[in-house]
Amino acid sequence: MIDVLVADDQALVRDGFRAIIDREPDLAVVGEAVDGVEALELTARLCPDVVLMDIRMPRIDGLEATRQLLRRPDAPRVLVLTTFDRNDWVYEALKAGASGFLLKDVRGSQLTDAIRTVAAGEAMLAPAITGRFVQDYLARHGLPDAPPDVPLSDRELDVLRRIARGQANAEIAAELFLGVSTVKTYVNRLLGKLELRDRTQAAVYAYEHGIVRPGHTGQAGPA
Repeated sequence: MIDVLVADDQALVRDGFRAIIDREPDLAVVGEAVDGVEALELTARLCPDVVLMDIRMPRIDGLEATRQLLRRPDAPRVLVLTTFDRNDWVYEALKAGASGFLLKDVRGSQLTDAIRTVAAGEAMLAPAITGRFVQDYLARHGLPDAPPDVPLSDRELDVLRRIARGQANAEIAAELFLGVSTVKTYVNRLLGKLELRDRTQAAVYAYEHGIVRPGHTGQAGPA
């Protein structure tokens, strides 16, 4: 059973999400929060597997609640939901560690599939899509001058660049003449070294730190 906490300041929205989720045999709503403060309190008490987090809420908004929540040990997966399709919010949510981002007008089946996906440890935005959001954000807010020193080997950096370009493990393996299991090992190793939760956060990291540049598909360099 996947336990879900719904955090939204609108009772009608919470009721709708509960109705959709509770009809699924493998999902259950274990609590409802009306703002970010209550989301943090209820998560600590109820230990849900997934938190559905609205962005615009009183006291503490969903982005700050996500940041605080995901700094905790054994944090749940966070799926951000909003009525606003804003690239800067997508970027900030993913940078904070959210596993996905959905608009509230998704169908019920898409919502429940998303919950299952993030509960299984996967991300709800493909790295290629993430790259588009990050490129847009960085184009408006400025690019780093140069990649920082990172504790990755040359091979791990190669894998990270390809993750940021949206390539799957099999594609990376074919390009680098490696086995898929070897690529998986490199992915897990670089996530661990950079203290990242998943491939989507890895894509954000690569763009944010200039390892991959917007509009540039090769190694980092002048844009």
